[in-house]
Amino acid sequence: MEVILMKKTLTILAFVAAFPAGIAVADDDCFVPMAEWQPREAVQRLALEKGWTVRRIKIDDGCYEIDGTDGQGRRIEVTVHPSTLQVMELEYKQEGRGRNGRSDK
Repeated sequence: MEVILMKKTLTILAFVAAFPAGIAVADDDCFVPMAEWQPREAVQRLALEKGWTVRRIKIDDGCYEIDGTDGQGRRIEVTVHPSTLQVMELEYKQEGRGRNGRSDK
């Protein structure tokens, strides 16, 4: 009886110990207090500096997300860190076909 109880306890402890590490590895969302966010106007300026035309700026998973086109007219979706305005991800999309390609920046 003690062996079974010990095995269950060790299994539970192993699961609890591994669970937070799994979350940290799988999580690439932005978790920044709103007081530290740059305003939308700063995101708009960033896009203009990079030659992008903005169709929409929204918040997704705690990050800014720009939906628009690049200088060549290709549809893009850009994930931007809300406090540093660092481009975290840039995706190229094709009209009517979903994602065409992906470029992490």
